[in-house]
Amino acid sequence: MIKRTILIVLDSVGIGEMPDSAKYGDVGSDTLGNVSKAVGGLKLPNMEKLGLGNIDGVKNITKCENPMGSFGKCAELSIGKDTVTGHWEIAGVVLEEPLNTYPEGFSEDIIKEFESKIGRKIIGNKVASGTEIIKELGEEHIKTGSPIVYTSADSVFQIAAHEDVIPLDELYNMCQIARKMFIGEKAVGRIIARPFIGEPGQFTRTSNRRDFALDPFDKTMLEYIKEKGISVMAVGKIEDIYNKKGITDAVHIKNNMDGIDKTLEYMKENKNGLIFTNLVDFDMLYGHRNDAVGYAKALVDVDNRIPEVISAMKEDDILILTADHGCDPTTESTDHSREYIPVIVYGKKIKSGINIGVRKSFSDIGKTILDLLKIENNLYGDSFAKEILK
Repeated sequence: MIKRTILIVLDSVGIGEMPDSAKYGDVGSDTLGNVSKAVGGLKLPNMEKLGLGNIDGVKNITKCENPMGSFGKCAELSIGKDTVTGHWEIAGVVLEEPLNTYPEGFSEDIIKEFESKIGRKIIGNKVASGTEIIKELGEEHIKTGSPIVYTSADSVFQIAAHEDVIPLDELYNMCQIARKMFIGEKAVGRIIARPFIGEPGQFTRTSNRRDFALDPFDKTMLEYIKEKGISVMAVGKIEDIYNKKGITDAVHIKNNMDGIDKTLEYMKENKNGLIFTNLVDFDMLYGHRNDAVGYAKALVDVDNRIPEVISAMKEDDILILTADHGCDPTTESTDHSREYIPVIVYGKKIKSGINIGVRKSFSDIGKTILDLLKIENNLYGDSFAKEILK
């Protein structure tokens, strides 16, 4: 019997455009394959040994003759291509209607209501890159005390503020106010606090980011596990994405390496259930900034840590590596991309070299985890547990 799953989401590491990518403006997107091509060939020996290069359609990654793990890929069934949509679907919630986006910025009525409730005027209110908008408006923000409000192609309302101008507690409170506003017809997937520090010309975003999400629209894998009386340990922004529902333990992280460290710390606690980790640097630092070289280095850095995770695994553990969408840094777009996600499963009780093929939904991951943990459920998805279990 499997007692614990370590589920690591390599945030935005998509593996090729989906058939409907044209609807999203993402034809030609292939985050992993194009990053490898851009740097003259990406070497990820540990993930390759597990079967990354053996997944159908994966390009520019070396295939392994005898992969240690089972492998495949999932298509996204939900409408969308953002963090909340992808993570919710992994956990069994499929969105048939897209979450709201605001490509022209937020209406005057919304902004006036927000300003009234926070007691400050805002600046910005447009679609923008987070790093670029603090370059553009950071100095004005420091002079006026006005928080910077912006959005993106995702379903988000983002608030950027210098930590010396608007303290973190006040910034997080502003986000809570916005969260209560953006429900119903106006709903957005996430309200995001984007704190930064530094002087004009040298502003730097900090690791004190927080996401304030909607409650998932249906019961998730996490809630099933928690109800069984076993642990759901969230590493990184997982707690925020599910708005704490189904979480028993949580820790936020500074970067990918800290995320691996925190994952290993939870593994040492020997609690049964799920360790659910999100490694966001790929997306936040490199995908959205079209930095293929940085993206490649981040992949290598995480690949180098995989042996530590495997060494810490027990007889009845399984490791699943996956993603939540793409964010191809080699295309003109700086937005997420509609791509397949990889699925790699490893453990002493998992068959090696099994190709689970192309799954119709990310939800197959959550369904499989519940089946492996022997938890009865009505989760959406088709389990591949029988295909991979020894």
